[in-house]
Amino acid sequence: MKKVISKGIKHVSHYLGCIATVASISLGAVASEHWDEVEIKPTLLGDGLYMLMGSGGNIGLSVGEDGTFIIDDQYAPLADKIQAAIKELSGDKPRFLINTHWHGDHAGGNEKFAQAGATIIAHKNVREALKSEKTIPLFNMHKPPSPKAALPVITFSESMGLHLNGDDVELLHVPNAHTDGDALIVFKNANVIHMGDTFFNGMYPFIDVDSGGSIAGLIAAADKVLAIADDETKIIPGHGALANKTDLQAYRDMLVEVESNIGELIKAGKSTEEIVGEWPTADFDEDWVNGFLAADVWVKIVVNSMKP
Repeated sequence: MKKVISKGIKHVSHYLGCIATVASISLGAVASEHWDEVEIKPTLLGDGLYMLMGSGGNIGLSVGEDGTFIIDDQYAPLADKIQAAIKELSGDKPRFLINTHWHGDHAGGNEKFAQAGATIIAHKNVREALKSEKTIPLFNMHKPPSPKAALPVITFSESMGLHLNGDDVELLHVPNAHTDGDALIVFKNANVIHMGDTFFNGMYPFIDVDSGGSIAGLIAAADKVLAIADDETKIIPGHGALANKTDLQAYRDMLVEVESNIGELIKAGKSTEEIVGEWPTADFDEDWVNGFLAADVWVKIVVNSMKP
């Protein structure tokens, strides 16, 4: 097996640079994104229910008799394209917009959709993160406070329910996973679950440790979904292709073994660089290093999330 170690830092730096940019820092920093070339592609999940893929986090879309609502909204420059895709699927301007967390590739379009009439809903920590300055020192990322229009106006602590378009939709907070404000969105009747960035399908996940994220929280989020999912459940990951329970189980098992491997090295008193040198992800890199996080970057993030 080829050891994949150091070349992926540019990918995560670019990813976080985009998060910062769409949080209103500078569009010029991501001119290479070529917004005009991005296509918003829908996948039908059920009656009036879709996953939209473009550039950034995967979007959930519900269209029906009670109106339109979306889960996440990618980057601000894509708002018009997203709205056009919704219209092609017989949707209107969204009545509600749910943020799974605060990062700009999931909440960058908040202001535009709110100005068009959407009511933004999120965990209470998402509102606090959006209205505050946020930093991720490891990647030199800085986000200034978001404008008032971009902030959630309805927030929750543990859970809340929506009853729209013939479905009972439950929002569930999972603490300290990708961030400290992650929400799972469960469509009970359609048997669809949007996991936001608590699930990166087929790749090592970024953990925003500076926003309260941890590998233990990611495992707990996966366990929560595995407990309620069945073999027919469609799972929308924050990034990656539409998934099922088998995909999520593989992701969870990888996280558990990596956590165990790194935990043993931390207990042995190893430094972060020594832990990287021990290659605790050796059994997984071939399958999970897919152009986003290289192994050394992933290990450093996990160590940072585990050390007191």
